[in-house]
Amino acid sequence: MKFTDGYWLDRPQYEIQSPKEVYEFDKTDDKLTLYAPFKYINERGDQLNLGMSTIELTSPMEGVIGVKLIHFDQEQNGPSYQLENEQPNIDIKTTDSEVSLTSGSLTVKAPYKGHFELDFLHDGKTITKSMEKAEGVILDKSTGKHYMREQLSMGVDELIYGLGERFGSLVKNGQTVDVVNKDGGTGSEQAYKNIPFYLSSEGYGVFVNQPETVSFEVASENVDRTQFSIEGESLQYFVIDGPTPKEVLNKYTRLTGKVSLPPAWSFGLWLSTSFTTDYSEETVLKFIDGMAERNIPLDVFHFDCYWQKGFEWCTLLWDRDQFPDPEGLIKKIHDRGIKVCVWINPYIAQKSVLFKEGRDNGYFIKRKNGTVWQWDLWQAGNGFVDFTNPDAVKWYQSKLKALLDMGVDCFKTDFGERIPVDDAVFFDGSDPKREHNYYTYQYNETVFSLIQQEKGADQATVFARSATAGSQKFPVHWGGDCLSRYKSMADSLRGGLSFLLSGFGFWAHDISGFEEQATPDLYKRWTQFGLLSSHSRYHGSGQYKVPWVFDEEAVDNTRKFVDLKLSLMPYLFDEAVNTSETGTPLMRPLFLEYANDRNTYHLEQQYMLGSKLLVAPIFNAEGDVRYYLPAGRWTNILTEKTYDVATGEWFSENYDMLTLPVLARENSILLRNPNAKHAQYDYTDAPDINIYELADGATATTRVVDQKGKAAGNVSATRQGNTVTVKADGLKGSSKVYVHADGAVKEFKLDGQSGEFNL
Repeated sequence: MKFTDGYWLDRPQYEIQSPKEVYEFDKTDDKLTLYAPFKYINERGDQLNLGMSTIELTSPMEGVIGVKLIHFDQEQNGPSYQLENEQPNIDIKTTDSEVSLTSGSLTVKAPYKGHFELDFLHDGKTITKSMEKAEGVILDKSTGKHYMREQLSMGVDELIYGLGERFGSLVKNGQTVDVVNKDGGTGSEQAYKNIPFYLSSEGYGVFVNQPETVSFEVASENVDRTQFSIEGESLQYFVIDGPTPKEVLNKYTRLTGKVSLPPAWSFGLWLSTSFTTDYSEETVLKFIDGMAERNIPLDVFHFDCYWQKGFEWCTLLWDRDQFPDPEGLIKKIHDRGIKVCVWINPYIAQKSVLFKEGRDNGYFIKRKNGTVWQWDLWQAGNGFVDFTNPDAVKWYQSKLKALLDMGVDCFKTDFGERIPVDDAVFFDGSDPKREHNYYTYQYNETVFSLIQQEKGADQATVFARSATAGSQKFPVHWGGDCLSRYKSMADSLRGGLSFLLSGFGFWAHDISGFEEQATPDLYKRWTQFGLLSSHSRYHGSGQYKVPWVFDEEAVDNTRKFVDLKLSLMPYLFDEAVNTSETGTPLMRPLFLEYANDRNTYHLEQQYMLGSKLLVAPIFNAEGDVRYYLPAGRWTNILTEKTYDVATGEWFSENYDMLTLPVLARENSILLRNPNAKHAQYDYTDAPDINIYELADGATATTRVVDQKGKAAGNVSATRQGNTVTVKADGLKGSSKVYVHADGAVKEFKLDGQSGEFNL
């Protein structure tokens, strides 16, 4: 939200007041409080008829400092983000000229009785600053509304990332972003997953601890600052020190909730009925068996909306006309080694048998007059489950438990964005403006925790569209309703990378697009991208997405890239475990791995899949691709072509429909099982050991995890001249060793836990 008229003036409808000096302060063992009036106090009379900011400085964990700006200290209705407090040791210092609070390597300091500013320093060096007139207590004279604003300074080369799933440029400089969840597709300024957290290229992050709409002006209103504002009388934010982006994400996810590890089977291929297509038990089994007949492994089958009767969503009951024996159908699918997912949302149509039950028991969001808040958008007479009501949560979970008892394995938790604000009343008295974004947290927590309870913690996953801060605890999320176009494919990738830089670990998208009709070439190129993503699902609106409806090459394409992903699961699942441990996303922009190479800072059409693989999807029918490789030796794992890059280099190439750039970085080990038929299997059972461009004198290592994500051992390789020594702790059986060196591949056999191989 913009308040100023150029650099010098304010817009006429706004009255903006800012702290001038720290006039007094209080300190306790865990908090430093500053009192900063809106003008300099030179005599006692200056203390009259004057506003003041109260600024509370705290630290919930080492290297994280919280700043709460308070104009009027009013009681705030919920909800609030659930934050961790590690109770770190902090150091508060006060002198005649300065006050400061230090947590770990991060310090915030302010002049005492001098020009007001908050200076944030990493090991004594300023990383960002709230300068004079940056903090604003703002009155809109035309409406009477009050706002709080903060502006944090930016460096000359500083770039800002994050703020959730955003489909514009990955770098947010110059953008205006309103953090408010909306159902707007994947091609506009609106987004399903809005996160009030940004990550700076300078090695710090900022989390605005406000669940309501937060407006960001990123080097836009004031081109030297990142600004954020809310409607209200107080504003809290946290500055999170790195000094690397990965360390910022680690601290942010420790603060707001660590990323949960999805079950191994969820990384395999998901196939959907699609949305408005016709389907029944016969159709479903025809698709599943058709994949098996073509030797295309499948891990999850998803039933979209019409597993229920129309006009009755979300009644959570099978349409018995199309599915007369759902228990029997689920058993048939399970017998084929495939999990079952069904679509749900938290809206109950008036025609549903659940509506009267929910209405009569007070389980829905209400209007101020006590009636159920309803509209006809999406389904006729929708009511919204009120997850602030504990009894409504239990009621909703009881309906889902019946499906889990029937054999359903997980749920696609769709929607959760269009939550009413105007004239809305929640059971626990929560502020509707704060509930709007937070609702998705309560919705997905309700579903995810039930699956944990019924299936076990290691089996819990959802397929969610909406999110807010903390929702990383309830994976997986997908990108929403994209178009069947190459441009939309690229938009989806940008949105995914932005989302993953906002504290999330796992992400998927509708392979080949949701709206419109995919062409065969788009289907094949998007299949490559989809199966080289964290999670992989074919889905659409009015078009079946099985490969044989496109052409035979699509069948070959799908088979090849499903097989590739399944073979890589020993590597991918280890990287996924690392994501849950550290907060580093499984898919990630290159700059997270190559922070010293500023050429990577704007890259948004390629990514790292884990720490060792670089992927450059192809966004055209001709097979042309232009991508960047940082310095090092790289090997395309599909073609064995090698690249010796001295200082970073761009490549322009052309690929057929069965290949694309998928490159392993030097000095890396990839464990693979080319015979895998599902995503979940024993990753310790004689995987192939692929060693890529190991330098003379270098050692590469990789962790071995089991299918539950537990550490099972390590594999290392050391090269001395033409001799490569491999040590494998925790593997079963005899593994093949492939040494990719100097443009050639040599195969060996490892019997036991170690071996020496001569190149």
